[in-house]
Amino acid sequence: MRIVLFGAPGSGKGTQASILEKEFGAVHISTGDTLREAVAKGTEVGLQAKSYMDRGELVPDEVVIAIAKEKLASVGNNGFVLDGFPRTVAQAEALDDALLELQKPLDAVINLRVDEEELVRRLSGRRVCPKCGEPYHVDSKPPKSPGKCDICGADLIQREDDKPDAIRNRLRVYQEQTAPVLEYYRRKGLLRDIEAAGGIDEITRRIKASLGVQ
Repeated sequence: MRIVLFGAPGSGKGTQASILEKEFGAVHISTGDTLREAVAKGTEVGLQAKSYMDRGELVPDEVVIAIAKEKLASVGNNGFVLDGFPRTVAQAEALDDALLELQKPLDAVINLRVDEEELVRRLSGRRVCPKCGEPYHVDSKPPKSPGKCDICGADLIQREDDKPDAIRNRLRVYQEQTAPVLEYYRRKGLLRDIEAAGGIDEITRRIKASLGVQ
């Protein structure tokens, strides 16, 4: 199964990507991780990317595409779940060209949809220990003592980007960036909109049903 997975922050995209990886024997390809891996290995395109990163510049589309293509070629006959890429229509078009050359066309594009207020609730509930880094959530993983880290006893904090106003801004930026890409895939008949509220297993079942598998 060859899939691109979209989802706003807090939509559970990482969780579903891991499940799909196991369910279909696919390779979970996170563009950020793949970029760092190419830089660490010192591949030709990795060194190109590093030269931009060292200057504090965005890595150009053609370099990102080359790194993604290198990774996609390395998975052999296994399927893949692309996570965090493509981010623009130009990247989507370039990805189509690369997959055509590799003879690995996409089977589907999954878009996990969650109501904005639910995303704000999920993300604003996150807390973290500033000393040891242990993560918590006021609903799904509360500390044993309110406001205190279970491990080191430090006072938990809420990161600035986990505050409601910052979250809403992040969600606006995400929607603005991804809307054209989703429409691109909708026109190609590949897009599957999945309601991502509810339990993890139920969301997985919805995704599999949209793909015509049990």
